[in-house]
Formats: sequence, C-alpha cells, structure tokens
Amino acid sequence: MESPPAGQAIIISTGRCGSTLLSDLIAEQSDTLSAHEFFASVETWTSDRGVLSGAEYWSRLSSPRPELATLFRIGLGPAEVCYPTDGRWAGNLVELPRILATTLPKISPDPDRLFDILAELVPGFPAQPLARHHQMFLDLLTSLAARRRWVERSGGSSHLARYLLEEFPTAKIVYLTRNREDTARSMSRHSSFQLLQLSLEFLGQYGVDPFHLGADQQVPEELERYLPSRLTAETLSERGRDVQRYRRLCAFLTSEAEQAITDAGPRDLLTMTYEDLVDDPLAQLARLGRFLDFDDWEQWARRVAGAVEPGPRQRDAAAIA
Repeated sequence: MESPPAGQAIIISTGRCGSTLLSDLIAEQSDTLSAHEFFASVETWTSDRGVLSGAEYWSRLSSPRPELATLFRIGLGPAEVCYPTDGRWAGNLVELPRILATTLPKISPDPDRLFDILAELVPGFPAQPLARHHQMFLDLLTSLAARRRWVERSGGSSHLARYLLEEFPTAKIVYLTRNREDTARSMSRHSSFQLLQLSLEFLGQYGVDPFHLGADQQVPEELERYLPSRLTAETLSERGRDVQRYRRLCAFLTSEAEQAITDAGPRDLLTMTYEDLVDDPLAQLARLGRFLDFDDWEQWARRVAGAVEPGPRQRDAAAIA
C-alpha cells in the first residue's frame, strides 16, 4: 500500500439535510475520494474496543447489514443503495455485503471487482483496534483510486459523532444542519430513518434493539411484530405517519452531535446549513473547497454549483427577473 493520503475529513449530520448532495459534489474533485455511507454501514461496531485481525475485519465488512437486509426483504430498500442491477448479488440483495450497498458502487463502476481486490488485501491488515482498521481501509480505498484525500459522509452520522471525533482526532470536520421541521418530515418518509427511529425508541424504552439481539435475549410481546423476521412494509410505513416521532429523533441526533463537538473541540471545524447551501451554492461550496484544501477550490465550486437546486430566495429572484 502507498503512503497515507494527504488529508481526511468527515461530514457529520442528522441525515436528510443535503449531505448526500455534498458527497456527490465532492466526488467531482479529482484528488478526493468521496466515501459514501461507510461509517453508517459499520455503526453497530463502535462499542467494540478489542483487537481484530485483518481477516476478522474483512469478515465483518463483507457481511450483510441486518437493517438493510430487512429493508430489502420487505421491499423498502433505500434510494441511496446504488449496487448495479447486473451485479453478482443483484438477485439476492438480502445477502449483499454491506460495503457493496453504497460505498464501493460510488467509487467504482465495477464494484464487484473492487470488492474482490479488497478481499485479497484487507485480510492482510495487522491485528489492531477497529478504528485503526477503518483508517487503513479508507486509506487503501484512496490509494486504489489514486486520490490524495478521503471525505467520508454517512446519513445520520450525528449518532456516531462522539466515536468519530474520538477515533479520528486529526480529521477535518464538516457539520451540516437543516431546519429541524423539514428534516423530521423528510425522515418520516425514508425507510432507513423509520428503521433507525424504531431501533432507538425500543432501545430507550426496553433496552433492546430488535435488530441486534443476543442469543438468549427476550423481547417484550409488543415488540415482536418489529423483529426483522416479522416486520412488514405496512408496519414500518405506518410508523412514518407520526411526524412527532421524527421530530424527537432529529432533536436527539442534533443534541448528540453538538454535545460531541463541544466536548471534543475539533481543531478544524466547518459548520454549514442546507438553507445557506441552496440559497448561495457558489459561496458555500467555495468555503467547503477551501476548508478541505482543494487546490482548485474556486474552479471546483464554479463547476459543481449548478447541481444544487435553487432555494427560495433564488427562485423568488428569478421570478422577479
């Protein structure tokens, strides 16, 4: 593996606030690897502070993500999944390795081939803590793509903010927010956030996550209909009709991120809002490009700003003109 990339950055957000758009625009910068949904795909391992071999780490990365497998089973796979329809697992998405759902397809037009290359290299990682494996994996992806830096972005990463800030203390941090009411309403219509809200609600009330049960762990009777083997599309969608659930979720995720940022005091922090981005994309993207040390930040911002749909002030100005 070549020398580590020159830079690393993490976008933290509640999700449903324009972070996917930022990732797509960052991918247009030739020196930068835009890593979509990587930390979200490994979220449930953040409490694991033990040492793993490279083979053990790859076994985890190449396994299906239970939450995503459930959504595929009930026909509510999220739009962010971009695995090709002619891919190796296209006929059996329930068994799709977690890093093939979004992360690798966003990097390579042939994600199965990239997966095979990684299957040869990652098991050779030394025995080390999980966070160090994550660092080596993202560095490896960056080297394979011939890029100089990586920027990781996962929807809902506010829930991981404390872990990310502790384990990646030198990473640049972009904190992206959006009006809470708009965010909550968007979450209520998105299957991944419906599932996240369900997990957090029952974890808080019963101390049980229906998607990560121990072998002998019992669940309350009222929770049984939400178990992965029993959940239906109708049941999950019905929960989305109560927007108040998602107002609470948005408030919780926001407080997690802001407390973690306050406690960690990251050295390099850029705060952005979705509203500012859509109202003045050129200025906001220029800020972002400079912060991320893009050599061509001004040209990049001008090149990609047109992909941002206009906000209310821009639409009003156009109407007056």
